[in-house]
Amino acid sequence: MANTQSAKKRVRASLRKRDRNRSTRSAVKTLVSRARRPALPEAASLTSEEVRRAISALDKAAEKGVLHANNASRRKARLMSALAKLAAAAEKTAAKKGSAPASSAVSAGAKKPAARAPKAKA
Repeated sequence: MANTQSAKKRVRASLRKRDRNRSTRSAVKTLVSRARRPALPEAASLTSEEVRRAISALDKAAEKGVLHANNASRRKARLMSALAKLAAAAEKTAAKKGSAPASSAVSAGAKKPAARAPKAKA
């Protein structure tokens, strides 16, 4: 295994980081699957609140380096497109019935977050 003190220390540090990364990655997966899975069988499959939580967790994981930034971005885009499809379907159904669109599926706060400006290098 490791022969020098610094190599032994690196092994210990990498094990700590591995455990932390695994728990963060697991939490992200849980939140994304909750956002996709309906809470109740009658309810819409995606709610804006669950999607917002999942997107926040993806952003934090990418910021920490647990997930690659492009991987997190791709997952967020897929969640948002699924939410948009659900909203369109809800509007179409509501228009046929002649009632207002279902507000439980999509709220005004569930819009796609604006792109961030790249950080300036010093």
